[in-house]
Amino acid sequence: MYYSGLVRNFVLTLSKRHVSSSSGLGCGSTMLVTPLPSQFNQSMFNNVVASNKLIANYLRLGDMDSALQVFDKMTVKSTVTWNSILAGYAKNLGNFEVVRQVFDKIPEPNSVSYNIMLACYLNNFGIHRARAYFDVMPVKDTASWNTMISGYAQIGLMGEARMMFLAMPEKNTVSWSAMVSGYVACGDLDSAVECFYAATVKSVITWTAMITGYMKFGRVESAEKLFQEMSQKTLVTWNAMIAGYVDNSRAEDGLKLLKTMLETGAKPNAVSLTSVLLGCSNLSALQLGRQVHQLVCKSPLSSDTTAGTSLVSMYSKCGELKDASKLFVQIQRKDLLSWNAMISGYAQHGAGEKALELFDAMKNDGMKPDWITFVAVFLACNHAGFVDLGVQYFDAMIRDYGIEARPEHYACMVDLLGRRGRLSEAKDLIKSMPFKPHPAIFGTLLGACRIHKNLDLAEFAAKNLLALDPSSATGYVQLANIYAAQNRWEHVARIRRSMKDNNVVKTPGYSWIEIKSVVHEFRSSDRLHPELVSIHKKLNELEKKMKMAGYIPDLEFALHDVEEELKEQLLLWHSEKLAIAFGHLKVPLGVPIRVFKNLRVCGDCHTAIKYISAIEGREIIVRDTTRFHHFKDGSCSCSDYW
Repeated sequence: MYYSGLVRNFVLTLSKRHVSSSSGLGCGSTMLVTPLPSQFNQSMFNNVVASNKLIANYLRLGDMDSALQVFDKMTVKSTVTWNSILAGYAKNLGNFEVVRQVFDKIPEPNSVSYNIMLACYLNNFGIHRARAYFDVMPVKDTASWNTMISGYAQIGLMGEARMMFLAMPEKNTVSWSAMVSGYVACGDLDSAVECFYAATVKSVITWTAMITGYMKFGRVESAEKLFQEMSQKTLVTWNAMIAGYVDNSRAEDGLKLLKTMLETGAKPNAVSLTSVLLGCSNLSALQLGRQVHQLVCKSPLSSDTTAGTSLVSMYSKCGELKDASKLFVQIQRKDLLSWNAMISGYAQHGAGEKALELFDAMKNDGMKPDWITFVAVFLACNHAGFVDLGVQYFDAMIRDYGIEARPEHYACMVDLLGRRGRLSEAKDLIKSMPFKPHPAIFGTLLGACRIHKNLDLAEFAAKNLLALDPSSATGYVQLANIYAAQNRWEHVARIRRSMKDNNVVKTPGYSWIEIKSVVHEFRSSDRLHPELVSIHKKLNELEKKMKMAGYIPDLEFALHDVEEELKEQLLLWHSEKLAIAFGHLKVPLGVPIRVFKNLRVCGDCHTAIKYISAIEGREIIVRDTTRFHHFKDGSCSCSDYW
């Protein structure tokens, strides 16, 4: 996968354009507001049109008091005047009685007046009260029907929305867009497609809603086709495509589209860059992420909380915890997502104490934690081995914060107890869950059983896991691993036959490393990389040095019934070792070698990498599915607890 040149011109492209924003936080055009005079003589208030414009300007600025002063001084008021004041009051929930009183005073209410009241009913009392008001409205227009259709669609009542849609006398682009968006939101893609192609008029909102729907259901090619056919694209459209690519594991295409977007003159906002940075995180593309960071710094988004939080998350997930921490400190207005991102970053890197210190700082700052915060807290306790503290936090989450425990919390707690060998407690916790256990929870228990070689409980966990998810490769593979560790090869063979009979395929393990913006991927016993000869030569050199230093291959992780010499060879060719050897050939001295893996790093590789870091004097950072491992001078940041 080649990224070189992908965003080479991002910063240049942006710097060639003037970016302006009234707030400094967005990328929209600056709105120029004509200064309003502080005093008017009475003759000016006799001009209804001028006074209406003045009221509209005050309301646009959120200055209701000044708007009312103008309103009170007007000698003649039109229905437009009354509607402006009515809309001003209706903006705030809880003002319903005031809105109603103003409406009752309007001499000649029109369709706009009734529509403001209809929206007020909807926003304050919900769809059913709004429908009752709609049914008695003496004046209805297309906007009235659209308000009701959108109201039904927003809460997923598409049957009612469809009946109103079919009954309305005249439809416009808003009507069709509401229906398409509603069907997409409730997961009925077929109806959304049918509605989209039946639409007699389509706005850019309708097209964008359909693109979002296609992306949501993985129909990327269909989304691309619509995108290419669009004659007009808004920022929301570009963002829908970029986010869709990232969500469908095609982050490279999302990054390419951002470049195209910039070249067309469109200006990204926080949503655009959040999606792109998520793509960088998924790809572990640190260099590309740095380039996007430069783009943020040269735009009004440099002080945006969402963009800053996305950068914190990207650097954490790409292994640069120090940069993430620096950026977190620089965020001026930290929200809950910012705190959660940094606490999670510390937890993933095994810095449990720092994560918990930050959790305390967050509470002292007046920020109330949510369920995601506690997932990060439990991970921090887990990776640091703080079992009893984790149990205390679990109890406090429910007791002190009123947060209901979710499957994610239970999975963390089962892992926390299981890794410490408290398997019976983990089993009891699963039995006490107030809902049906998720397959992943039994998978977590099964992994702990493998670590502590508890075959009886492993068989219990595997049985429950496969009962919930017969297609789960985890249940078969983990149990086979436990049997293999005990040299019970007949059971390993039985499990493999069962996998074959049930068409279950094990997820292949692979690792990857980024060298000069190019990502190199390795499979175990890889035979495809063009520099494999040099990689094997380097690995053989490292193996000799490691054995001289005392390294003994852990054959438990060579899960095949073959001779020991071949087992050692298979272990040496594990994907993470291949990637690390390649890193030694390509990464300059003094620069950490960063390797990423789609499965948990095996015990033998973990031991070997510690030896390599000491022998070669290199810092090696490995991210697996669970956490980051920072290897340096023969030790790992996880203290061999993972």
